[in-house]
Formats: sequence, C-alpha cells, structure tokens
Amino acid sequence: MLERLSQLGRFLRRDPLMTMGVSWVLLLVVVAVFAPVIAPYSEDAVECHVERKLEGPSLTHFFGTDELGRDVFSRVILGTRISLTVGFIAVGLALLVGIPLGVVAGFFGGWIDEAIMRTTDIFLSFPPLLLAMAISAVLGPSLPNAMLAIAIAWWPWYTRILRGEANALRHRPFVEAARALGVPQWRILFKHVLPNCFVPVIIQASIDFGSILLVTASLSFLGLGAQPPIPEWGLMISSSRSYFLNAWWIVTFPGLAILFAVLALNLVGDGLREALDPKLRHIKK
Repeated sequence: MLERLSQLGRFLRRDPLMTMGVSWVLLLVVVAVFAPVIAPYSEDAVECHVERKLEGPSLTHFFGTDELGRDVFSRVILGTRISLTVGFIAVGLALLVGIPLGVVAGFFGGWIDEAIMRTTDIFLSFPPLLLAMAISAVLGPSLPNAMLAIAIAWWPWYTRILRGEANALRHRPFVEAARALGVPQWRILFKHVLPNCFVPVIIQASIDFGSILLVTASLSFLGLGAQPPIPEWGLMISSSRSYFLNAWWIVTFPGLAILFAVLALNLVGDGLREALDPKLRHIKK
C-alpha cells in the first residue's frame, strides 16, 4: 500500500492534469463540508423571497437569484454537498454488492460463478441511465430512491471486474500454498485474494464517480431524483429552464458546477488508472 501511495505521489508531480483534478476535487470536498458556512444565504435552500426574484449577478448575489428569489450562489454551494453525498453513497452501495459477488464468483467458479455472472449479464444488458430511470420510476421520485437505483444499475460492473481478478488470483502460487497448508477457503478468499483485488476497483470507482454524479443530475432533471426545494444541481436546472432566455444565470451556474465537478472527477480517475495500472505506465513510458 505504501508503495502504491509513493507511486501515486511521484505520478502527481509528473502529471499536471491529474494534479489539477485532485485540487478541484479537494476544493469540492471542502465546499461540501463547509457549505452552510460558505453559503451567504444558507436559508435559501428552502425559503423564498419573491420580492428579489430574477435579479442578475451582483455583489449582493454573485450568481443572481432564481424565479423564487433564492440566491443561486448559495444553492449551488449547498448542492455540492448533496451531489457528492449521493455519489459516495451510490458508489458505496454498488461496491457493497459488487465486490463480494465478484470475488465469490471468481474464486469458487462452477455453478456459483454461472449463477452470479448470468444475473450480472442481465443487468449489464441495459444502459445504466435507462435502468436507473426505470427503477426510480418504480420506486418513486426521491433522492434516496435515486441513490438506490444508481447502485442497482452500477453493481454489475464491479462484479465483472472482481470476478476476473479473483479468477486469476486463485491459481497463483501463494493461494495454492495456502490450500496445501490446509487454510480454509473463506480465509484464503478474504485474507489473500480480496486485498489483492482492490487496485482495479479503486480505479473503476474513481472513474465511475463522475458518471454517477451526472446520472444523479439527469434523474433530478427528469423529476425522478431530488424534489423541490432541495438545492440539487440537476433539479435547479430543470425547475428554471423555462427562464433561460430571460435569466440565463439560473441555469448556467448549476450547469457549470456539474461540468467542472465531472471534469475534475474524470481527470482524477484517468490519472489513477495511469498511475496504478502497470500496463498503462509502461505504454506511457
């Protein structure tokens, strides 16, 4: 692990794009943690002030106000916490399901592998966004249901990756040696196989985070995710899109927040893949 971190540190010094992406992501995390303090009008997450509606950007309201008089800058800042929280929870739930199923399928093989992978193939046959939309529509429009829908749409990708890694590792000499010593199968699985599968999972999760954030915004935009008055970026764009020609700032700034957040997360994901994948490091050299 220390060697991996050392490699990552050296790579950060050589890759300005990943350094920029990491800086942006750290900034997003800081903004998310301290959102109520940073937002000048934190009460505008729920309160309306119709007397100041559709005011343009100014020193008082940096990003202007929306159709209900709420400060757009404050809502974008507060939306950072919501978007990152949804992303972390959705990725965590997908990993919680995908990792154990993948390692069990790859390590034991046989009918267990067939059953798990055929189920995985069924889920993979649907585009993730369409599957998440369908599940959200069935469960009902809400942010928790959207997180659950995204996790259900994403877990098969981690199962497939872990299955391949575990299948390759079960034939390695250190696993065969553990078997020869009479170590129980489950102990071999969790102590020797699983820890050696984490690098590709970390790479995939970092790449998926930006996509999940975008899918979350898409579901909210379509009315299947966050509901008013939650200051979620996709919902902010959806509820204000009819005012775009007269009040461009209402839609533009939440859209830019999505753009820069997804771009930063993708830069970090691509950088991690190049830093931790030996094949890509060799190609780059």
